[in-house]
Amino acid sequence: MTMLASLACFPTPPARFAAPPWGDEDPRRLELAQRLDADHLARRIDQAVGRLDLGPLWQSYAGTGSPPHRPDLLLRAVLFEQRRGQHSPAAWYRDARECEPLRWLLRGCCPSRSCWYAFRDRLAPLLDELNRQPLRRAIDQGLTPATRGSLDGTLVAANASRHKLLNEAALSKRTAELTAAAADGRAAAAAWMAKTPAGRQRQRRRLQQAGDRMSALQARNRGKRSSKRKAAERVVLSLSDPEAAVGRDKEKVFRPLYNVQVLDDLDSRFVLAYEAFAQQNDAGLLPAMLPRARGLLGHPLEALLADTSYAGGSDLAAAAEEGVRLYAPLPGDGKKGEKQIPKSQFRWLDEERTYVCPEGHRLVYQGSSMQKRSGTEVVVLSSYRCPPAHCTGCPSRGKCTPNPEAGRSISRGEHEDLIEALRARMATAEAKALYRLRSQTVELVNADWKQHRKLRRFSGRGVKRVRCQVGLTVLAHNLITLLAGEKNATENDARAAAVNPAAVVT
Repeated sequence: MTMLASLACFPTPPARFAAPPWGDEDPRRLELAQRLDADHLARRIDQAVGRLDLGPLWQSYAGTGSPPHRPDLLLRAVLFEQRRGQHSPAAWYRDARECEPLRWLLRGCCPSRSCWYAFRDRLAPLLDELNRQPLRRAIDQGLTPATRGSLDGTLVAANASRHKLLNEAALSKRTAELTAAAADGRAAAAAWMAKTPAGRQRQRRRLQQAGDRMSALQARNRGKRSSKRKAAERVVLSLSDPEAAVGRDKEKVFRPLYNVQVLDDLDSRFVLAYEAFAQQNDAGLLPAMLPRARGLLGHPLEALLADTSYAGGSDLAAAAEEGVRLYAPLPGDGKKGEKQIPKSQFRWLDEERTYVCPEGHRLVYQGSSMQKRSGTEVVVLSSYRCPPAHCTGCPSRGKCTPNPEAGRSISRGEHEDLIEALRARMATAEAKALYRLRSQTVELVNADWKQHRKLRRFSGRGVKRVRCQVGLTVLAHNLITLLAGEKNATENDARAAAVNPAAVVT
């Protein structure tokens, strides 16, 4: 549905909108149009947005107050800027006055800086629906079946200082100092403290938000197993963006950051799903990404390529529940210099519910226990041990166990059958050939976004604005991809008609 068609859904406009200074035939706009190439990015964005159903965006305006700028024009400008790597509303404000293609898209509008920030926040809850449209259209037109994807995460710096990180004690001290200064109305006692009552009120709200976030971080840290638990004083956050995770990025810089998950299509250049998490690694994110993909596509995936981080037992269980075939190398498989015979060389006997070691000895079930993973998730592990009488006289004891007198032990998780099925699947020639596509898809998308779209540091703060920035980047990417796919399909049809006119159905 085009923008004009979406307007036609309303008997009267959903709100009063300000008319742009220039009409389509205004000489000033025509002069700018003459300087735009036929395939200019601005023209492609203008054409692509015209195919979106913007009804929900129009309806998001209440129709009170001063007439707002037309949101379809603002959306064109924002997507154009995203594609050029300009992610900040402050940059949009500047370019609306200085950039000729942007002035052509806006038809002479010059929104205020606050208007751009407000429009970004207005778009945030609507981006899922907007991102569904190009994907569903591509599926309907046969540009992609959208059933096979490749998943990966990339760390992007938060809009927060990495030099001023506070732990729980420092946060409590600041809160106490600010409360005391506000109680007796004295002047700022520290350089960080605001000089005005309004400024201190804003600081109080930020400190309250940071305190709630710190409580959640400390609770999660206490819930981890002892080997993964940090000392309480080492749990830190940034006051400017408390929601961001703090960790080391790909350049080994310790800073506030977000984890951007991208699910790329194996059969086209479309991005099938995306999400942003306040987490420094990819562990445990697959169960959240699979429903996300189903919601955007309207159907579940059939096959998914991922790396080792997504190959845990709970990840495989989530994939099996969604009916997705996961292809990923298993942790520990293929390691060189193993100190002992790996678990993969022990054969599981399903009928007898026990393992057989490489020398043919059966292990004995020892019991089950609940154990934590690297995070706070709990898994059920069953333990099996080879009788010491076999291990002490075994010719392989030196490379099998450091303590033959106790016997070699093996643990089996509750999802071990899924792990063994994945190991068998990854050993096939078909899986190896398919997995090679991963480096040609999602890894290229991440590189393109960081290098050409300049997605190295977020402009907004908080996970909602981070998710909005990623969603706008995906929308611009998919709209341009859809336009190119439709153009190629039209050209292919024209060439086929020229070769065989009789095959053309009138």
